[in-house]
Amino acid sequence: MFTGIIEAKGKIKSLVNHGDDIRLTVASGKLDMSDVALGDSIATNGVCLTVVDFGHDFYSVDVSSETIKYTGFANYSNGDEVNLEKAMRADTRFGGHIVSGHVDGLGVVESITDHQRYIEVWVKAPDGLAKYIAHKGSITVDGVSLTVNEVKGASFMLWLIPHTLQETIIGQYKKGTKVNLEVDVVARYLERLMLGDKAADAHKSDISMSFLAENGYLK
Repeated sequence: MFTGIIEAKGKIKSLVNHGDDIRLTVASGKLDMSDVALGDSIATNGVCLTVVDFGHDFYSVDVSSETIKYTGFANYSNGDEVNLEKAMRADTRFGGHIVSGHVDGLGVVESITDHQRYIEVWVKAPDGLAKYIAHKGSITVDGVSLTVNEVKGASFMLWLIPHTLQETIIGQYKKGTKVNLEVDVVARYLERLMLGDKAADAHKSDISMSFLAENGYLK
């Protein structure tokens, strides 16, 4: 489990193909590697990956074809910077929100507007994720825990302060940048719970806007 509070920016040192999988090695930057062990999890641009090799300034992970399919790893190159967060400990401050490191899909940056003290970023999510994105709800973008400030269909808007831009790779975004998205896990559990006894028989979700209205969840 992670919090979405980025600890460091790393840099991709190598991407080596092993059939359908990739061995990824990341220069860990200022990430504290002193307590990292084999088998630990490090969220890399929001993707929970298992450490298979490491040193004082790097770690390596294997990225499966399934992960490549649903994340931006197919578009990464040597030298690209990535957001890093080690798995949270029981005595860690919970400053963000519950982040599993299981990316739901790729979003695309639609626009960036500079407002001097912050920037306004609009991201287009896949249509299938739109129902999980709520005004003032939480969303994870490339591993960063952020608050949704406005929603229009499958697009949502973020306000980003200078600290976030400096400490994460979001400061490098431009129109068309593809980003890893993880929706709030609470929304997914709520959807499943609302199916009730039908959950065991359902092959796909029956939750829709009309279903929510009919059951008193919308006014």
